[in-house]
Amino acid sequence: MKATVSRRRRLLRAVGLSLAFSIPAAVLAFVVRVGVPDVVRLDDAAIRAATPLAQTDATLRSVLLAGQAAFQPPWVNLVVALVCVWAWRRRSLGTRALWAIVTVLLGWGLANGVKALVGRARPVVEHAVDHAPGYSFPSGHATNTTVAAIVLLVLLWPQLRRRGRATGVVLAVAAVLLIGVDRVMLGAHFPSDVLGGYLLGAAVAAGSALGYLGRGPAAPDEPSVDHPSTAPPSPEEP
Repeated sequence: MKATVSRRRRLLRAVGLSLAFSIPAAVLAFVVRVGVPDVVRLDDAAIRAATPLAQTDATLRSVLLAGQAAFQPPWVNLVVALVCVWAWRRRSLGTRALWAIVTVLLGWGLANGVKALVGRARPVVEHAVDHAPGYSFPSGHATNTTVAAIVLLVLLWPQLRRRGRATGVVLAVAAVLLIGVDRVMLGAHFPSDVLGGYLLGAAVAAGSALGYLGRGPAAPDEPSVDHPSTAPPSPEEP
């Protein structure tokens, strides 16, 4: 019973810190909502410079559209869910897997909520390659990919050796940056939408990880990769 209460407390703390860490994203949302002229001017200039490349290069356009489809939030979240099931069933990371699912769903929900609050229209692009529905700020792709990348790293960190950890960080950073470029070049989002997605996604994932795990690197009651079968469980977080 005490363990259940402790886990519930960590999950609630994770949600609270995620919301607290989202302040920079909230500030940018306000800037976008009121339409600060310098931000609007930079956004428009970036769209005018980036979208013609996707319109004129068929190969690049195909790659960008494939990236857009592959990194749709439902597909990304499905991958996270499958990894969580594997971590729970094969690596006994049940507590950490539950945290991962809660965090990804929280990020997804917050992104959709902020979109509705800000109500920013999508970029208007002449001869647009694709027409994305819904509001523009923040980028759902950028938010969701950022949350998923950080969550997967935290989830699997105790199971990875040094080379695996380095590779995971590189792949996570590359995926997050490339999906941001994808959204701007397709004219689906302004750069500030992507930046807002990065800020919101990082706030949700980092705040949640800090709230759930505390200052220690390992999750409670879960073994590390160095001694997968013999290491005793770590003590519960207070």
